[in-house]
Amino acid sequence: MKLTSVFVFVGMSSFIKLAGVLPAGQVVFFRSFFAIVPILVFLAWRGQLRQAIYTTRPLSHVVRGLVGVVGMYLSFFALIRLPLPENTTLNYAQPLLVVVFSAVFLGEVVRAYRWSAVVIGLVGVVILAWPKLTLFTGAQAMDNAQALGVAAALVAAATGAVAALLIRRLVLTEPSATIVMWFSLLCACFGLASYPLGWAALTPLQACYLIAAGLCGGTAQILMTETYRHADVSTVAPFDYTSIVFASIAGYFLFGDLPTLHMLVGGTIVVSAGIFIIWREHQLGLPRAAARKVTPPQ
Repeated sequence: MKLTSVFVFVGMSSFIKLAGVLPAGQVVFFRSFFAIVPILVFLAWRGQLRQAIYTTRPLSHVVRGLVGVVGMYLSFFALIRLPLPENTTLNYAQPLLVVVFSAVFLGEVVRAYRWSAVVIGLVGVVILAWPKLTLFTGAQAMDNAQALGVAAALVAAATGAVAALLIRRLVLTEPSATIVMWFSLLCACFGLASYPLGWAALTPLQACYLIAAGLCGGTAQILMTETYRHADVSTVAPFDYTSIVFASIAGYFLFGDLPTLHMLVGGTIVVSAGIFIIWREHQLGLPRAAARKVTPPQ
């Protein structure tokens, strides 16, 4: 189920990229609105529709939604400007930043091993991003667009890390279904609110791509959430990194993207650091499972 959810998330990103350059708010709306369809079907099948809507903490959900939608905007902005494998790998900075933010904002004890892994992982991010960081060097416009994409992807990863901390608080009292439903509804509303700022006229094919992206996003979210009912987080979390394999295959066959040396070296370092952090937390028995039960939508 975990591998399937990763594969479907990559499919979601591929559909968004196939739709072409579109206003981020428009993409957010389609991604969030149509994600509700499989979520509603699943919750109805389990008889949990009322549970998904009811909450005693609406303000917490709104704050989590605001943070999440900013990350989604930035993520989609980066996705259409970067090759799919590079964009996917840059997202791996998020678990590294979760460790940093947990220490800074939640006062969690982070010892030398994990700090070392974070530093090494961020070095990998720099290696990966370095060829695109040409914004102020007078490079071509395409390079400038990619540099902005890298910046957006990294800020999106930081925003996702903040969202993960907010989710960690929410899961103490809120079911996963409630968090997912409120987030999807709020993101759809925020995306729709961007309509006055300008939406592009969609071709039928673009509309199909965006609808497919939303359906994939909702389906993958369900699969990912259900994964943790059947296995420990420390067992399944490393399989998140198989997305780089799926993204590289999709990038090659759909967009002609070939992995670069910087991507391979930097990606290997980032992935290794992330897996080490997961292993270390498992060894120490840290209560990280709650933070990963509902990963912010990609």
